[in-house]
Amino acid sequence: MRFFTVLVHRAPMVAFYASLALSLSGGRLSARPAEDQAGMPRVDVAEINGMVGPVSGQFVEECLKNAESSGSSLLIIQLDTPGGLLSTTRDIVKLLLGSKLPVAVYVAPPGSRAGSAGVFITMAANIAAMAPGTNIGAAHPVSVGMGGSDSASVMGDKIINDAAAFIKTIANQRNRNWAWADSAVRYSVSITDKEALERNVIDLVAETVESLIDSLDGRIIALSPSDSVKLKLEGANIVTHKYNWRYKLLDRLSDPNIAFVLFMLGLIGLYFELSNPGLILPGVVGGISLILAFYAFQTLPINYAGILLIVFAIVLFIAEIKVPSFGLLTVGGIISMVLGSIMLFKGEFSPTMPEVGVSWEVLIPTLVATVLFFLFVVGKAIQIQRKKATTGTQGLVGEMGQTMTGLTPYGKVFVHGEIWRAFAPGRKLKPKTQVRVTGVSGLTLTVEPVEESQDKSG
Repeated sequence: MRFFTVLVHRAPMVAFYASLALSLSGGRLSARPAEDQAGMPRVDVAEINGMVGPVSGQFVEECLKNAESSGSSLLIIQLDTPGGLLSTTRDIVKLLLGSKLPVAVYVAPPGSRAGSAGVFITMAANIAAMAPGTNIGAAHPVSVGMGGSDSASVMGDKIINDAAAFIKTIANQRNRNWAWADSAVRYSVSITDKEALERNVIDLVAETVESLIDSLDGRIIALSPSDSVKLKLEGANIVTHKYNWRYKLLDRLSDPNIAFVLFMLGLIGLYFELSNPGLILPGVVGGISLILAFYAFQTLPINYAGILLIVFAIVLFIAEIKVPSFGLLTVGGIISMVLGSIMLFKGEFSPTMPEVGVSWEVLIPTLVATVLFFLFVVGKAIQIQRKKATTGTQGLVGEMGQTMTGLTPYGKVFVHGEIWRAFAPGRKLKPKTQVRVTGVSGLTLTVEPVEESQDKSG
């Protein structure tokens, strides 16, 4: 299962790395700004809206590579995020700190924020800018302090200290206010665009991308201690990059609500296929849904106890069909599925992601529909098992017939439009006597008179 999860997680990058390898084989990418074919400088703008995760990390890397290969003078990352995964944040920070192309992070449009992971990314850029009416900060690890044990406290301190050291290193390398950066991590401090400019957290405030480019024209940017470049951006041609359909699809899959629904659909599909081999469609749909769900789980804080509880619930529903538990297994399955669904996501991203989970508007209807589905299937299966057989020799038991010859005790009877050899143990029956079938042995029916069977029932 891990193999398929990793395969789905890495597959979107295969085509990108292949095309990158082909471009590198044709010549070394230029690391210096250049003018485009029309003789005008080029500025690339990459828009990121939402949580920082593997999808946005791949997007930034691809935009940076494309900007370098196309001879762009500057890459602007227009950012609006509440936070993101620490692993992706570190990857993006490494790209920005090691880039040979000047990179500006612009928190925009008005009303946007650079929260949590966004603080690290903004401070790692060569130029940090914000639009009026935006804010930055609140980078405290939200997973800290979730437990009262000493081990949890020690682990929380380690996470805080590591995140604080990471952001202070970034701030020192970019000559920004490391003391404020430290307080943003330790005390979840958040400030406005004007306060950020006054405290040397950012370099400037700009209303639009165009005004930001105008403000940066002629500015000297230090790419490294020994390398700097002067930006020439007058009349720049702006090329905007947004998520294409592939990035949008992968980003939507990372939504915990969609991941939860896909997981439940996958389990239902596999249940149908395993209980009715050969249907094909439920197995295909279930397999695809589970693979997509596991891709999403790569970017979400999954509690594996929640997954096990949901799977265990389905096992209990199946066992209800085989074991007469008078509904106890079904009740246990419902409880297990509800608890597993609530526990599926840990509730926070460690250590730079805000709280996240399945919304109640999605959780409750999905749970109700899934439970009702399994109750319906289990109920029908039990009903079928308890139903009297209507085909084969066992379907003859209880049927009415008439003797064709006398039974002494063997003879012939007419049942179900057919003539059968019959046996009436310990009795002698006359022809045309109404009888009831009580058993079947090979091609011989065991019968008794209808009057006698009625007396027994009475």
